[in-house]
Amino acid sequence: MKKHLLAYAVLTLATHAAMAQSAVTIYGIADAALVGENGGSGGHVTKVSSGAASASRIGFRGTEDLGDGMQAFFTLENGAKIDTGELDANNTLFNRQAFVGLKTKAGSLALGRQYTPYHMALLQAIDPFGTGYAGTSKNLLPDNGANVRASNSVTYTTPTVQGVNIDLFYSAGEQSEISAGRQVGAGVSYAQGPLSLRLIYNAKNSDVVATGVNHDIGRNVLIGGNYDFKIIQVYAGFEVDKGFNSAPLYNANNPYGGVKPTASTDGRDYILGFKAPVGPGILMFSVQRKDDRTSFNQDANEWGIGYLYALSKRTGLYAAYAHINNKNGAGYTVDNNTDAGTGNTGYNLGIRQTF
Repeated sequence: MKKHLLAYAVLTLATHAAMAQSAVTIYGIADAALVGENGGSGGHVTKVSSGAASASRIGFRGTEDLGDGMQAFFTLENGAKIDTGELDANNTLFNRQAFVGLKTKAGSLALGRQYTPYHMALLQAIDPFGTGYAGTSKNLLPDNGANVRASNSVTYTTPTVQGVNIDLFYSAGEQSEISAGRQVGAGVSYAQGPLSLRLIYNAKNSDVVATGVNHDIGRNVLIGGNYDFKIIQVYAGFEVDKGFNSAPLYNANNPYGGVKPTASTDGRDYILGFKAPVGPGILMFSVQRKDDRTSFNQDANEWGIGYLYALSKRTGLYAAYAHINNKNGAGYTVDNNTDAGTGNTGYNLGIRQTF
């Protein structure tokens, strides 16, 4: 009898221990590159930059099993500048991501500073450069600022059913008027076999109650994805931008001099590209077009090419180049993952290591 009681006690303790299992992972990216920029009013610029391909960072993520299919999780992620050792953002330690949440059979709910469905669609499914390197979709598409990540956000992700899941996003403006400064987003994802598709809606209220100025809502509707043919992976995307601050310029500091360019409030964006294994590495290529429907008609066309050479599973060398043809005083610059760019031509030569 005592043996049975002892066995039961041991089994019970083991079960509770398994239910309370937790894990914390330290991870990160160290990325630095020689960056060249040309074509702006500042002439030719050469510099060492951090995170041209992927922003340099160190992060902590953890999970704890709570039993009955429930799991608690968190992420704290800090951005760092490899070239200087500084923080990405002054007086903000975990400027990239900082959230905590619960995952159940009904989906995942998280609160904190988080990525938007809009950015994740470009990163994971639509941009062959993964929003990095000189060929990044940031060159012409508004993947910057609060469109990338936002504070005070609540997200919900449904379970995946037959390759389909839904993401909901809400970022509170935290002003005296509940609608001022808030941002909402939603995305439908499909991934099955070689095909991956995204449909995204993003809406941003840029009002600041203290100023008393009201604007219309800036909206983005994005659709796109990729198909993996094994020998080549083809990417495509189409976006409609409408309203105030729907497509802010990444470099709004008048990089070309003269009359300051105006951010489009009514535009259509196109991106088409591919990734393919070539030799020991991966070749990346894309073309982009900005069709400005406002009276300024500030269109732009861009093309970019890059090559990633893997030295190991964690370390790679890369080279990338891009050029933009701005029209009617448009002010788009060749960016990379962390630099806004100062001209219409740019290149990166760098090394990236993940851990």
